[in-house]
Amino acid sequence: MLRMSSLFLRTLREDPADAEVASHRLLVRAGYVRRVAAGIYSWLPLGVMVLRNIENIVREEMDRAGFQEVHFPALLPREPYERTNRWNEYGGDLFRLQDRKGGDYLLGPTHEEMFTLMVKGEYSSYKDVPLVIYQIQTKYRDEPRPRSGIIRGREFIMKDSYSFDIDDEGLKLSYERHRAAYIRTFDRLGLTYSIVSAMSGAMGGSRSEEFLAPCDTGEDTYVLCPKCGYAANVEAMTTPVDQISVSLDHSAIEILDTPNTPTIDSLVAVLNARYGGGFSATDTLKNILLMADEEPISVLVPGDREVDLKRLGANLPSVQDLRLFEEADFAVRPKLVKGYVGPQDAKASGFRLYADPRVAPGTAWVTGANQKDRHARNVVAGRDFEVDQYVEAAEVRAGDGCPNCGTPVVIDRAIEIGHIFQLGRKYTESLDLTVLDAEGKQRVLTMGSYGIGVSRGVAAVAEQTLDSIGLCWPREIAPADVHLVATGKDEQPFVAAEKLAEELEAAGLRVLFDDRRETSPGVKFKDAELIGVPTIVIVGRGLATGTIEVRDRKSGERQDVAIDEAATTIIHACQ
Repeated sequence: MLRMSSLFLRTLREDPADAEVASHRLLVRAGYVRRVAAGIYSWLPLGVMVLRNIENIVREEMDRAGFQEVHFPALLPREPYERTNRWNEYGGDLFRLQDRKGGDYLLGPTHEEMFTLMVKGEYSSYKDVPLVIYQIQTKYRDEPRPRSGIIRGREFIMKDSYSFDIDDEGLKLSYERHRAAYIRTFDRLGLTYSIVSAMSGAMGGSRSEEFLAPCDTGEDTYVLCPKCGYAANVEAMTTPVDQISVSLDHSAIEILDTPNTPTIDSLVAVLNARYGGGFSATDTLKNILLMADEEPISVLVPGDREVDLKRLGANLPSVQDLRLFEEADFAVRPKLVKGYVGPQDAKASGFRLYADPRVAPGTAWVTGANQKDRHARNVVAGRDFEVDQYVEAAEVRAGDGCPNCGTPVVIDRAIEIGHIFQLGRKYTESLDLTVLDAEGKQRVLTMGSYGIGVSRGVAAVAEQTLDSIGLCWPREIAPADVHLVATGKDEQPFVAAEKLAEELEAAGLRVLFDDRRETSPGVKFKDAELIGVPTIVIVGRGLATGTIEVRDRKSGERQDVAIDEAATTIIHACQ
């Protein structure tokens, strides 16, 4: 029994100043977590209980699927990550440190290398696979902008599992086993979620899907087609090129006088005023200059679109550092005319040229003439400039065509709660994980990688279940089944509540008992609503007529129950 008179708990009436989302605000106010530093949180007793409940559900479903649990250290040596090139690929997200002897180490952001080496050290025959092993452990990533409380932190708890198979067909089966286990897990957590196509990014691999919990303040954006059911993270959304209108009959390039037009809006206004009207932003071509690691690149998108750097980065997985051009970058390239750059001279300027698929060969544009106060009309892709690589770079909008059926898509926001990958042989080849096959030949194993955000799962459940007065946990996740509140100045309510608590505990229910004597009923009721246990029981003034009050936290329904029947009624309500 948890007694609030001795429970290590302090609820707050005011929102924390740094709270950005509702789950962060309420988890702090209800005494579940406390901020230590940016992206780093401590868990108080109630928070640990909810965290462990989610962790136990995840573990039970992994075990049910036949997966085996292992555990790795968080402090890891540099060498395996160098062999897979991720010591460099992870860039600034990796926490690097040295021991007293100068040896390089990292705090594990993910453990593909360690799992691969563990299997390499133990298995050598095709008869040993398929194999799936997993761990639930703390991970570390030096997020540039930790935000939203425990949703995106620099230290977090994650379940990661890895499958090892002799061939791609085996990998597909392991992938589907995980997919089914994830569905069972998130169903038990009571989450509403979508399964969407995703990018593999620095993880590598082929097929990749995310499990996203819809949330207005979520960090991920995804698209849904209301007609065919297509669903994808915006990074994985593809542009239906067959919808692009391409003309093969174009006039020669014409240089236009366009003074004081460094922006698309100002350019369109001058074009319409001076050159016959009918121009819109969709007729213009933006040239976004960036530094990709140490290489200058130009990304071409239609003038009515912005470059989505996150989407661009996901589609350029080999690039570790991607940023927009700064004044210093222009200063060392004086031939670039800021605001009037066109792709016609990209190669001569040493730029690699990327383009959104809408900038298809044969399309004509108004773009910079590489002269101050000048733009060029009839600049044709494939004739006047050559694209080095087409890449999904432009922002995705509601109403864009579905790549499968062309229907306008809708956009929603969500919290990523799980991600599954068909990794293939990236890590097994780098780390030389082979086994002897049935013919006595060495075969490189193929891998899958599967993650669930355990600590961010707490926030995801909170976001989807909270209301205007506090948290509202599903029963299997809540820190208790019953929040029992005794009120009044007399001894009788506390004695009756104590007896009821013992009966409920004997029946297997978890009880949070507010036995505080000096705390007012109003504060106790507010705390019960804020903490969010699914059943609230109040023992107070009703005892004079032999009744207590039972409240359902989620629906708000209340009923008066005879004290002699209370235990039976509450036990039934909690089943």
